[in-house]
Amino acid sequence: MSKTFELCVPDIGDFTDVAIVEIHIAPGDIISVEDTIVSIESDKSMIDVPSSISGRIVELQVREGDKVSQGSLLAIVESCEDEAAAESATGKVLEKAEVTTIPAPSPKPQGPLSAPQVTKAAPAAGATEEGRYAYASPGVRKLARELGVDITGVSGSGTRGRITREDVHAFVKSILSGRDTEAPATGRGLGFDLLPWPKVDYEKFGEIERVPLSRIAKVSGANLARNATIIPHVTNFEEADITELEAFRKELNSGARDGIKLSILPFVVKAIAVTLKEYPKFNSSLDGDALIVKKYFNIGVAADTPEGLVVPVIKGVDQKGIIEIAQEMTELASQARVGKLKPQDMQGSTFTISSLGGIGGTNFTPIINAPEISILGMTRAKVQPMWDGQAFQPRLMQPLSLSWDHRAVDGVAAARFLANVKDLLADFRRISL
Repeated sequence: MSKTFELCVPDIGDFTDVAIVEIHIAPGDIISVEDTIVSIESDKSMIDVPSSISGRIVELQVREGDKVSQGSLLAIVESCEDEAAAESATGKVLEKAEVTTIPAPSPKPQGPLSAPQVTKAAPAAGATEEGRYAYASPGVRKLARELGVDITGVSGSGTRGRITREDVHAFVKSILSGRDTEAPATGRGLGFDLLPWPKVDYEKFGEIERVPLSRIAKVSGANLARNATIIPHVTNFEEADITELEAFRKELNSGARDGIKLSILPFVVKAIAVTLKEYPKFNSSLDGDALIVKKYFNIGVAADTPEGLVVPVIKGVDQKGIIEIAQEMTELASQARVGKLKPQDMQGSTFTISSLGGIGGTNFTPIINAPEISILGMTRAKVQPMWDGQAFQPRLMQPLSLSWDHRAVDGVAAARFLANVKDLLADFRRISL
């Protein structure tokens, strides 16, 4: 017998209230398992949400721009599958007759707090210049504190002026991009003054072309601007002698039978994991006045895609060998280039590596990927004459850049961390010690 089922957002990791940017189905469409239903936009990338059931779309329950989380209702699907299997795949089963009675999803009403409650929940420091209090939940207030935003400078778009998470993010984006806000010239709310962004009539000087930013660029741009502005970055530079490691890498590749060709990057990933164990503060995140030190070692490796950079994560690096790391990196990079990374593939990173080795350059200052407290940058290795005490010898030197959060670690710890990475790459036998 034909049944109808609720098709909901599956497990998308820690992401909540993410916007639907594209809907790939319409009423009457026939879908199969793993067909893309909608595309959503997280803070790091685009995510295609797959169907968990086959059938015909009876009714859409969302529109582009709607915010969804795990479990949010997307559509009603008519299926002839066995009821038990359908329940396992999608959850609650609905009889066909019930379809017409299912209301479109709407946010739960949030009634305003009474005046005494507002006054009690908001301390005097939360009052506006006019004496009114910022109307926001504790979670939104915490977000504002984490971003360094004075919440009294944010206009609320929710019921009766309630300030939402989206309002806080929009405020930060507006300030950092120079768009007009209630206080465009002062940057009130971020704790410092900002001049308005220059407005220029570019066409007055010649021909121009307006190229829209990619979705990834728009999403990551705001995060990078926040991280670069809020985090007190310091960058240490170093060079590692990888002459012997390069010879070892070539030897492994010459005898490879599984088709995996090793680059220098998997060795660096492993060296970072070993160093993080010795210097655990670099494997932590700030949480108010405390450091959250992680006992797991997940390394994010930035990957170039047609849409921009994304950061897939290699999990449990300390438990994996070089070949396994290289295989996983290859698979994740391939998925990234075609936009097929899953949410869990980009979550849980404790440290990030950004490599420009295949392109060039001498050094650069990478921006920390919050909430991490450090990031390693790499550029192309080159042969240089190095003095061995008697003569200059040609050695292959790998430039390294370590950016770190000065609120969590200091320069001495950063220098020691980078020196340890340098020593491991110079003599990879140390990994086994």
